[in-house]
This record gives sequence, structure tokens and C-alpha cells, in this order.
Amino acid sequence: MALLPITTDIPDTVGFDSLFEFLHMEMVLQLNPLSVEDITTCSVKDSSSKLEFMGFRVGQNLCERMTKECPRFKDELDIVKYLCKDFWSAIFKKPVDNLRTNHQGVYVLQDNRFRLLTNMSSGRQYLEHANKFLLFTCGLIRGALENVGMNCVVTAEVSAIPACKFQIMIQRNS
Repeated sequence: MALLPITTDIPDTVGFDSLFEFLHMEMVLQLNPLSVEDITTCSVKDSSSKLEFMGFRVGQNLCERMTKECPRFKDELDIVKYLCKDFWSAIFKKPVDNLRTNHQGVYVLQDNRFRLLTNMSSGRQYLEHANKFLLFTCGLIRGALENVGMNCVVTAEVSAIPACKFQIMIQRNS
């Protein structure tokens, strides 16, 4: 049996981008069923934490690889700016649209066209399911920040698809 040569006529980013979106969608649907009939023995809370933990591990590893050659960050705000520009762009092909902070350890990242929500219908009935599609990304953020020494809690909210906000609350050591 002869092996067929591998062709690379299609740019790598096209395949990878689609692969990432489809893989993410399947992870969400497998771990967080959308209908009551699809729910198995494991609870929704367990499924949600599994999806967030997957994102956490990916975020840790990705941040470690991306910051290997970077100079040390000056402060907390410098780290979050890196997250919003370089880290976000590497994953979602664009930086965060808006970053706000209260300068007391709370940061809000806003993405007006969040890539993992752009393929969802924008009706109000889909809003309740939209947060399931943000759990992995909450984990990505938390894992990346943990990798650079920032312990935090990350939550997400969707008010109109495909826009979303991620709130990062830094946990200070007392």
C-alpha cells in the first residue's frame, strides 16, 4: 500500500481556525448538553468545571510557550495588557476590543465579535446557552494568568450575541 503525499495547498490557518472552532463546539456540546433529553448521569456543574479546567490547562501551556522569550512583565496591568493583545490575538486572530479596570484588581475584557459566538444565532432564546461556549475561554484566561503568577477568578457574561465580557478578579494574597 503506497502512501499518498501530503499537500499543503490550503493555508494552514484556514484549517486550524475551523478545526479549533469545531473542536470547541463539540467539547461544549459533549460536556454541556443543550437539551434535557441529552443530559446523562453527570451533573451540569461537573461538566462545566471540566470544560473550564480544559481551558485552564491549555491556557497555562500556551502562555508558558508564548512568554518563554518575553522579558519580565513590569506589573499586573502590563500582564493583562499582554493577555488582551498578544495572547488573545494568537488564539482569536484579533485583540480584545476594550479593557477596563478599577485599579483594585478587577479587569473587564470586552470582545464585540467574539469568535466562538459568531456562528450562533443572535436570538434572545440562545442567550441562556451562550455562557456554555465561554467556559473554555474563562479557563484559558485563568490558566494564562496563573502561569505568570496571578491567581484569579474569571467569569463571563453575554448580553447580545456575539459580544461578550470577561471579568477577571485578581485574588490577592493576604
